[in-house]
Amino acid sequence: MTVSPDSARAALAAARAERCAELDGWLAGLLAAGDGVVPEGVALVAVGSLGRRELTPGGDLDLVLVHRGRSDVAALADRLWYPIWDAGLRLDHSVRTVAEARKVARADMKAALGLLSARRIAGEHALVDELRAAVLADWRSDARSRLAELGEMCRERWESQGELAFLLEPDLKEAHGGLRDVNVMQAVGASWVASAPDERVRAAHDLLLDVRHALHDQTGRSADRLVLQEQNPVAAALGLGDADRLLRATAEAARTVVHASDHLWHHVDRFLAARRRGRLRRPAERRPVADGAVEQDGEVVLARGADLADPALVLRVAAGAAHAGLPLAPATVDRLAEHAVLPAAPWPASARDALVALLGAGPAAIPVWEDLDQAGLIVRLLPVWERVRNRPQRNPFHRYTVDRHLVEAAAGAAALTREVARPDLLLVGGLLHDIGKGSPGDHSVTGAALARDIAADLGFDAGDVAVLEAAVRYHLLLPDTATRRDIDDPATIETVLTAVAAVPGREAELLDLLAALSVADAKATGPSAWNAWKAGQIAELTRRVRAALSGDALPPPPAPRLALVRHDGAAVRIAGSEITIAAPDRPGLLWRVAGVLALHRLVVRSARITSVADHGTAVLEFTALPEFGTPPEPAALEADLRRLLADRLDVAERLERRARSVRVRPGVPVAPPRVTVVEDASAVATVIEVRAHDRPGLLWRVGQAIGACGLQVRAARVDTLGAEAVDVFYVVDADGKPPADPAVLSDVRQRVLAALR
Repeated sequence: MTVSPDSARAALAAARAERCAELDGWLAGLLAAGDGVVPEGVALVAVGSLGRRELTPGGDLDLVLVHRGRSDVAALADRLWYPIWDAGLRLDHSVRTVAEARKVARADMKAALGLLSARRIAGEHALVDELRAAVLADWRSDARSRLAELGEMCRERWESQGELAFLLEPDLKEAHGGLRDVNVMQAVGASWVASAPDERVRAAHDLLLDVRHALHDQTGRSADRLVLQEQNPVAAALGLGDADRLLRATAEAARTVVHASDHLWHHVDRFLAARRRGRLRRPAERRPVADGAVEQDGEVVLARGADLADPALVLRVAAGAAHAGLPLAPATVDRLAEHAVLPAAPWPASARDALVALLGAGPAAIPVWEDLDQAGLIVRLLPVWERVRNRPQRNPFHRYTVDRHLVEAAAGAAALTREVARPDLLLVGGLLHDIGKGSPGDHSVTGAALARDIAADLGFDAGDVAVLEAAVRYHLLLPDTATRRDIDDPATIETVLTAVAAVPGREAELLDLLAALSVADAKATGPSAWNAWKAGQIAELTRRVRAALSGDALPPPPAPRLALVRHDGAAVRIAGSEITIAAPDRPGLLWRVAGVLALHRLVVRSARITSVADHGTAVLEFTALPEFGTPPEPAALEADLRRLLADRLDVAERLERRARSVRVRPGVPVAPPRVTVVEDASAVATVIEVRAHDRPGLLWRVGQAIGACGLQVRAARVDTLGAEAVDVFYVVDADGKPPADPAVLSDVRQRVLAALR
């Protein structure tokens, strides 16, 4: 039976309350022993999650036995702790006088945070009140040093655990935006330096607590990492249907916590800075940052007399805050959300200019955008944003949700505005390039249609709307073409020329826009999505297309590294993970060399082969990393490569011998391989694209299958992206022509698939 999210969560909250009540009664009974009377001068105190009545099934019992110097306290403790252990419960315990507890709390941050949430279970009320009052008084009097220490601990934890909202397998407790951060915010609130968490943060906390509770129920363990295989069962237990809905809800809660936490630590940092300067507060200053906005106490607030009926006000105030590097005051954001008039389609130029100015602030725009988003202003300004908001990417290369990726890309594009004729179109294109990921179908196609409508609503003219539509439609064209096609092939250049011709008269402008957008998109995706080789390929492809647009002759292909070739007709250079070989061209050279690398337990991360017909030479460039452990001895690897080039090494026999010695274990299920014959991608060869889960010797097996069909690899682009191999082969027949016979192409496709399986 399907359960609604509200009823599922209500049941979990009731289960926690019931369990805490049962534990309280049982523990009180243990302290009272047989006569039912709790000894004088002693109290049992719950701290941590039990103290807050938030104990989930896998949570520990954190207990403190407080006493007034009783000599028999050890015996009292034994009659508490041993039954708890016998019951199989996890226990963190201590026995203290008030003075001892106070001393420990002043020296140990974990103990201090726990005692701030101390709750009496049984025993003397006055003793617990005395303990709480003493710990709280010390916490407030030591606020300067304790909050500085707590802030440093939080930053270290965030660095090691990452941000919960953007992780595929987040730690619900320790990651940035998790349950631990809400507990920290409560502790900071207890110091009176900043406000305690508000209702929105408490609601976000309760959602994360319910997810943690369901996770413990599903796994029967205390682990707090929401791993992939548990996400669907946890989602079902919470009435959320599937893992994507669960991750979206979790991301929204985590971002609410992070947003509030950032503002809280902003106030704490100002408090600490003021104390360092020798005064608690400085006089309020009001410095203009934009029309209608001023800086006050390190935040941006509305100026006196700000026109709330101005449809550009919200974005203009946000842009002013971003360019000043300041947060928007929460009260100001709330006032704007409640009372400010927002632009109606088509937007006036002032509102559109303010949006562009906000994005043009670069990385400083991101926290301000988050301010608006948390107040619900972004989805009111751009209703389509709801489709991508908090949407998980389900891709290890993407470090952000779709909406945050778009904002990061737009912010990154701000550094590239000098490279294009229309910076405004670049910034808005960065914001919209993946907007189609919230809709069915190819996100580039659906996104282009959405971008067309959004651009019109923003008030761009028809020509600019067409450019933005094409930019979103073809935002992957340059990176995909540059890394998966032979840019020396005229057909590759023609592919790009056809795309940029979508906006007649503005082809060069669109080309530059796509080049800049490729950089911003890749850098916003994650560190594995951008490298010097990819940058060089995109730049070279752009240069060649620009030359074709200008009517200039295409630049000649780059000269091969023939300087490597020695008098024996072949050369090998090994420089760390980079392996370069120049040798007489012959069938099967690429995959035979790949076989030697596999013999030495090297995993090919990228490979490039260039045939130079005039010289009869092939230049092969590999990036290869050890499968595990240390790299092979370069001299041994070079020796085997030279034996191969001299036809004195049987690679197949040695690989088969090695394969027989490896015990095969069942692996994790992965998506099936895909082999595609790409039509019209080249005029001089047939292009075969292979997508498969990477494993040692993959390139060797694919090459063997191609060779078994009597085909030769003229050029290749081989890349490994994480665990995914994306390999493109330009193949020709024995006569050097692209095979056109459907039977031959079907045969090669089936043979490659068989080799991959």
